[in-house]
Amino acid sequence: MNPQPGNTTPASLPPTRMFTEAAEAADAIAHMLSRNAAVIDRLAVRLRAAPPPFVVTCARGSSDHAATFAKYVIETQLGVVTASASPSVASLYATTPRLVGALYLAISQSGRSPDLLRSARAARDAGACVVAMVNAEDSPLAAAAEIVIPLHAGIESSVAATKSYVCALAAILHLAAHWKRDTTLEHAVNTLPELLHAAWRVDWSALSEGLAEARNLFVLGRGLGFGVALEAALKLKETCGIHAEAFSTAEVRHGPMALVGPGFPVLVFAQQDESLASTLELAAEFRGRGAHVWIAAPEGDGQGHLAVPAAVHSACTPIAEIVSFYRAANALALRRGYNPDVPPHLQKVTETL
Repeated sequence: MNPQPGNTTPASLPPTRMFTEAAEAADAIAHMLSRNAAVIDRLAVRLRAAPPPFVVTCARGSSDHAATFAKYVIETQLGVVTASASPSVASLYATTPRLVGALYLAISQSGRSPDLLRSARAARDAGACVVAMVNAEDSPLAAAAEIVIPLHAGIESSVAATKSYVCALAAILHLAAHWKRDTTLEHAVNTLPELLHAAWRVDWSALSEGLAEARNLFVLGRGLGFGVALEAALKLKETCGIHAEAFSTAEVRHGPMALVGPGFPVLVFAQQDESLASTLELAAEFRGRGAHVWIAAPEGDGQGHLAVPAAVHSACTPIAEIVSFYRAANALALRRGYNPDVPPHLQKVTETL
């Protein structure tokens, strides 16, 4: 596939599967919210009746980036400590966890990775309520879980996961809103399909054009936006051949920012919450050093601003941003001569032991 310019798939080529599947995310979420209403309500009632002392997430790859989003959503909206469990602890080291009463969220597209499956079984044996957020309802992970929240993303054949990741983010917000009984957040979740249709139409061609020759990149976010920063960095590696590293805007100050100087590219994801002021301050500092900085934020103007449609709740903003990013990443991959559907050395389902 030859390099191509622009923010959409060139007219001379059929749309990539990545492009087509990412474009389906908004409709997939609308379907998911409707189909999952009953299971979400039942789980929310249970969690309010018997609040878990803590939440544990378990996932890999893009699903682990969704788990990072879950950490910030659950901790900021519900005040319940949420931590990530390494699947290797159960699959390689055969350690028995202490999880009595915990909520254990296993997030996966395929639900077939052996290490994730062993971890979920160990968690259930240890007394946790194991909930699988999984796209494949007939998977071994779904069978191992006590409760299944299907992602309803449908078929996703591109190696680069897009709509299944977006559905995972929406499923997390859906659960949190009903668990908390937060009518504002519930309304925001219900408006996600409309928000994401708007996000898909936003022009981020400045990013795909600006990174056409990039070799290295920092991707930054904080709090609710950190999970999508991790996801964007992964997609830049696997679909565009760019060595992208994701950092919290707080953690990047602890050493990595020494690399940021004239011409160094930095992509920043921001949302209108308590993290916004410090995030914009850091972006301004990097611009002052001569770095090439792009900021995705609902408000802003000038060079490097990537528009984001306004959301009802700040927790929805990162979901809109990643949808806009997927379209730009697809265009960037084509421009750099990559086929985003078939990254080198990768396959759709990774089964880690």
